[in-house]
Order: sequence, then C-alpha cells, then structure tokens
Amino acid sequence: MNTKNIYLTLSGLEPLVVRPESNFINIGERTNVTGSKKFARLIRENKYEEALSVARQQVENGAQVIDINMDDALLEGVQAMTTFVNLVQSEPDIAKVPIMLDSSKFEIIEAGLKCVQGKCIVNSISMKECTEKFIEQAIICKSYGAAVIVMAFDEKGQADTKERKVAICHKAYKILTEQVGFAPQDIIFDPNIFAIATGLEEHNNYAVDFIEAIREIKHLMPLTNISGGVSNLSFSFRGNESVREAMHAVFLYHAIKVGMTMGIVNAGQLAVYDEIDPQLRELCENVILNKNNDNNEATEKLLAFADTVKSEGKTRKKDDSWRQNPVEERLKHALVNGITDYIDEDTEEARLKYPRPLEVIEGPLMAGMDVVGDLFGVGKMFLPQVVKSARVMKKSVAWLTPFIEEEKLTNPTALSQSAGKILLATVKGDVHDIGKNIVGVVLGCNGYEIIDLGVMVPTDKLLDTADRENVDIIGVSGLITPSLDEMVHVAQEMKRRNMKQPLLIGGATTSRIHTAVKIAPQYDKGVLHVLDASRSVTAVSSLLGREKEELLRKTSKEYEALREQFSKKHKKNLYPISKLLPTKNRLTGLHISR
Repeated sequence: MNTKNIYLTLSGLEPLVVRPESNFINIGERTNVTGSKKFARLIRENKYEEALSVARQQVENGAQVIDINMDDALLEGVQAMTTFVNLVQSEPDIAKVPIMLDSSKFEIIEAGLKCVQGKCIVNSISMKECTEKFIEQAIICKSYGAAVIVMAFDEKGQADTKERKVAICHKAYKILTEQVGFAPQDIIFDPNIFAIATGLEEHNNYAVDFIEAIREIKHLMPLTNISGGVSNLSFSFRGNESVREAMHAVFLYHAIKVGMTMGIVNAGQLAVYDEIDPQLRELCENVILNKNNDNNEATEKLLAFADTVKSEGKTRKKDDSWRQNPVEERLKHALVNGITDYIDEDTEEARLKYPRPLEVIEGPLMAGMDVVGDLFGVGKMFLPQVVKSARVMKKSVAWLTPFIEEEKLTNPTALSQSAGKILLATVKGDVHDIGKNIVGVVLGCNGYEIIDLGVMVPTDKLLDTADRENVDIIGVSGLITPSLDEMVHVAQEMKRRNMKQPLLIGGATTSRIHTAVKIAPQYDKGVLHVLDASRSVTAVSSLLGREKEELLRKTSKEYEALREQFSKKHKKNLYPISKLLPTKNRLTGLHISR
C-alpha cells in the first residue's frame, strides 16, 4: 500500500504532504482583506503588484499555505480573486506553496478554482443553508481536485459545544465520503474557534470545547484534518500583541497534541511555548483550559497582567489619587477602569449635585462611556474591560433607578426620555453572534429592554417582531460579507413597509463607508453604523433623546459626503471614441467627425 495516499497532499509548484510528523501547517492570514489593513488598502486601490509583497512576506516568514480572501462589500470579489490568484501563479517564490481560497461567497471561491494551479484548499463549505447546497458545492470542489474545509455549521447555527461540533462534523463526513466520494484525507474540519476571556461566563469553555471536539473527531474520523482561525481566540485582547501571541502559542500547544493539523495564523507572530514568560503562560493556561475561572477569576488575572505589559512591560502602582477629583471625573475613572468599590457613594454625590437623577446618566455617566468607546476603538481597552465598564454603569443606574421612578410618580412630565426597547438580530445567512450578544449585555446594563432574536433571522421575522413588540430601535449584526447584502435588503424592506425606527448596523465586516454607500440610501428614517459594543450606549441614548433629529441630520450629511468621496474615487475616466481613433478610420476609410 502506498502510505502517501492516506495523507492530505496539497501543492503549489511544490508538493506539501501533511503527515503526522509535519506537526502543524501554518496558513498565512495576511493576504486576506479582513485580516490585514495593508493588504485590504492595496487591493482597494488596485495595487495588486504591490499586494504580492504581502504574500511573499508570509511565505518568507514560514507560511506553508497562503489564505486569499477578497470578502469586502465594496470590492468586486470575483474580479479581485481572479486578478490576484493569476498574479500569484506567475511568482514562483509565492506560487511554490499551496493556496487556500477563502470566501463566504461560493462564486468567489469558484472564480479562484478556475485560476489556481496545483491542489488547493477551499475555505469553506458548510450545511448552514441546507444539505443539498452543501452537496452541490462539495461536488464542484471535488471536480477541481480541491481539498475542503468544512465549518461546523448547520441550519440551527454555529456549533459552540463539543457535542454539536462533533455531531455536525460526523454528519458532514458521512455525506462527503458516502455521497460525494471525497477521500477522508481531503476533508478538513473547522470546529469553530471562538473568543474567550470576554468577561461573559458562557464563553469561558469555548477553547476547552474546541480541544475536546478535536480529540473525538480524530477518534471517529482519523484520516481527516483539523483547522481553525487561531486569532479569533484572543479577540478580547486586540491591541496587546504580546498577550495575544502567548494565548495562541498555549492554545496551539494543547490543540496540536490532540490532533489539530493546521490553522490560519500570522506566521511571523507565533511565540515559542517554552519561551513565554512563566507567569503569563500560567495565566493563559488557566483561561484557555478554563481552570480557576469561577466568577471570571482567571480572566480577571490575565486582564490585570495584560494591563501591566501593554506599555512595553511597565508595571503600574495602585494610585488612589483619583479619589480627590471632582465627582464627574471619579465616575469617569470608575467606568474606564471597571471599579465598583465607590460607585454607590459617587453616584449619590452626583445625584445630590444635579437637579434630576436622569441628568447623572445623561451627563457624567454617558461621558464616561464615550471615553470607554474611544479607548476600545484605538485598542487601549480590551473586550472584558468594556463588559466590566458596562457592569459599573449598571450598578450606578441601579442606584439611581428608585429616584427616577419616584420622580415619575411625582412629576411624570419631568423626564425627557426613558429607557427604550431594542430589537437585536444576526441577519439571515449568518450565525455569528458574540458581538451582538455583548451589545445586548452593554445595553441591558444601561436599563434598555433587549429583545434578541438570535442568529440566521429572516428579514420578515425581524420586521414582524419589530412591529408586534413596538420596538424603538432595530439593530442588525453580521460577520461575513453576504450579511452586508442582507442588511441592504433589511433597509429596503423597512422602507417598503414605511417603518419609522432607526436602523443600527454592526459587526466586524461592516463599516461607515459601506453603510453610507450601500445601506443608508435604501432607508430614509435613520441608518447608523455603530463601530463596536461600547459605542452602542451613546448611539441608542442619542436616538431616544432630544438630540435624535440633530444626530440623524449630521449622520445623513456625513454619509452623503462619504458617498460623494467614494463615487469620485471609483469614477472611471471615459473618453469619446472619436478621441481614441485617428481622423480617418483605417478599416472603413471614413473620416470620424470630432
């Protein structure tokens, strides 16, 4: 028997056989418009030749496969994939390694399959729509000779527990091997790496579930391979690369031991497990393996350590001098730093200082949350810190609530606004919900009633619920590029139904420019892009307050300017044919009038 046939064999100009002794295959993530700002900018500016340098650098840094992704709603994905893959094939120092064609849109993957040489990987197919669609796409991939990554999705959504990960992968395996005719070694499972240490306890076991799922998948289907997007794990600590690198190294140390064979990583930023600072390594172990993590204890300790190293390793000494500041500054400090020790007494002091209790929320507390949003936006705060800030806000609001209720009874007209009802959903076709869930927590901590419809929500269900529940604001979220098209559809349907609620847009692939160019023109009652969870409080508060009309007017003006800017940037210079032809047409002998 030729033992080579039982191993996954890929190729660019050179073969890559994934054997047990291969240890771990690094898939370079930087030729991905969602994974590298530099690469995305070069592709958007049509600087494809320059973008090749990003791919070359990945190979030089040790990437054994390069991941190519053109999922940007403002790009022509099929054209971009075709152009870039063709250019890669012409560069031997890049083309020597296999390619992973990565997209949420199968038409973009198929465009890449038509151009790629050798044996590539398709990332990805899944059963999230239906089994028939899964089989159809698998047959196409097989016809091109590609290996496939199968995501652990089904019609119910993304698998988050060990049991669902294993069950979905096993079902997909039977379909691929028994109905489509895939060789087991050409199947690569991605059982979903999710962010941990977010501050939400339900996320704490995600890494353990992934590792334990690998163990069982390899037992049931030993010839298959396991992959995953490693950087997802440490999303909570974006902006702190030393902690992120350590988390990735510790996670891979445990995942590789039980059968993870490859992963999408930045090949130039992988720490060596044994060389990680022992204290940091232990903290990462506790968080990743969910040890000593009751009440988020392990998360809190890693967060505290991260705070000491984010300024080139300079440690901070406890300083209570902030207690001498005015109450507004103390409340802001408590929110930014997640300190609840003095929040009741400071809130009471502010209540006595301001004419009405609601003004404490509208004033110093909202000002503090604005600072949180600014810091998170530039990577100076981490996700679990934002959740802690929300909980400080909740404690302060809880102190004020009895006084607000009392004021309602004695003077019902005194309140300029009240907490509203917010409808949240991940749009149809998308199963990602961590960001949406955090938005729900943050808004809930600020007194808003949250109706969360979950994931894969059809537009009719979303808007029917909005009407039935008489909600004040609708918020839609999504991570993959097709979700952006679905958001456009949501806006169109809201206009068709003559709805009045403002529409909030959020999610990792969303942007102000896409919202301005594609979504806002479809609905004229207010469309607002929210950058991240920490900004949601300010956005919702403004939309339900006196400044609503001014905010919508200002936003509309900004979006109009963005559309004009986008239009000018992408406008093609067209010349009359008369200027391109000689005065006398050589074929007809006719003179061209100018």
